[in-house]
Amino acid sequence: MEPKKPPTGLWSIRLNRRQVLKGLGKGLGLFGSALALGGPLDVARAISPTVSSSDGGQRGSQVVTGVVPRRPFGQTGVEVSALCFGGAHWGRMSDDAEAIHILHEAIDAGVTFLDNAWEYNGGRSEELMGKAIQGRRQQVFLMTKVCTHGRDKKAAMEQLEQSLRRLRTDYLDLWQIHEVIYEDDPDRHFATGGAAEALLEAKKQGKVRFVGFTGHKHPAIHLKMLARDFPFDSCQMPLNVFDGTYRSFEREVLPEANRQGIAALGMKTFSGNAEPIKQGIITPEEALRYVLSLPVATVVSGIDSRAVLRQNLDIVRRFAPMPAQDMATLRTRVAAYAADGRFELFKSSRAYDGRIGREQHGLSF
Repeated sequence: MEPKKPPTGLWSIRLNRRQVLKGLGKGLGLFGSALALGGPLDVARAISPTVSSSDGGQRGSQVVTGVVPRRPFGQTGVEVSALCFGGAHWGRMSDDAEAIHILHEAIDAGVTFLDNAWEYNGGRSEELMGKAIQGRRQQVFLMTKVCTHGRDKKAAMEQLEQSLRRLRTDYLDLWQIHEVIYEDDPDRHFATGGAAEALLEAKKQGKVRFVGFTGHKHPAIHLKMLARDFPFDSCQMPLNVFDGTYRSFEREVLPEANRQGIAALGMKTFSGNAEPIKQGIITPEEALRYVLSLPVATVVSGIDSRAVLRQNLDIVRRFAPMPAQDMATLRTRVAAYAADGRFELFKSSRAYDGRIGREQHGLSF
């Protein structure tokens, strides 16, 4: 069974495959109570103890410690950093040494949640991260994703072994089904001998502590996954200032994930390509602070330079929950840009759909 979190810090206990969690019971807990009793501000205060309440949550609230906040990972009893280091963009860096230096700087700053996937950059992202975390494995919460895209349990378990070898570890903290974006994906994953069975088998073998799924296309597909009464620990979804207006995961999926005690992981906070920031429609701080003010466990952010890392660290360290009225005002301000999905092409087009997933669905474009 998983060791209890010591009072001196989450990551001071060394874990191995035989020590990993087999599962904790679900309950409402602090996170759910805050969601039931109040809005995003109440939830953010409950999950981010560094936020001062001296001004009643009005504009100007200050971060007490200036550290990267940690938040509950659903109902698992584990805490993770509120900022998650994305592995896709990072794995495209041409200089291995610089990439590793950036990841080390992030870990040293308190960003302990690391994101990856079996198919990112043909496996390079996992291989590079495996090099980078040597000697630091017990400092991080390591996540990668299985990319069967409808193939069977055998393919999933083979991918798990490949991911473990690339990442140079014998267990994962989180293994998620990647890119659940087609209408028939839930049925494929939950078919007899499918990827869902692989998640359970990996957990039983002690190779995986927690399991979840990701997707970026339509809230209805996420809700189909969540309706399966499966013991998911996490659910990753696109959340940004435009999402509240168009095919909204914030309005449709986030409440259900929280109701079930499942850790919500936000992604595509800068719209996947930072285009609205480049055009001056929103600022990086507005984008990141908005999503951090939602009831999420962490925000996955693509990092491909020291400048981006330090920008995001600065925002997260100074984080104070955005008042609900300010969040509504921001949504209204960008509504005209949000309504047609121009800044969420991952929902409205195939531009962000992975090649391997398209091939598994018979699509060549």
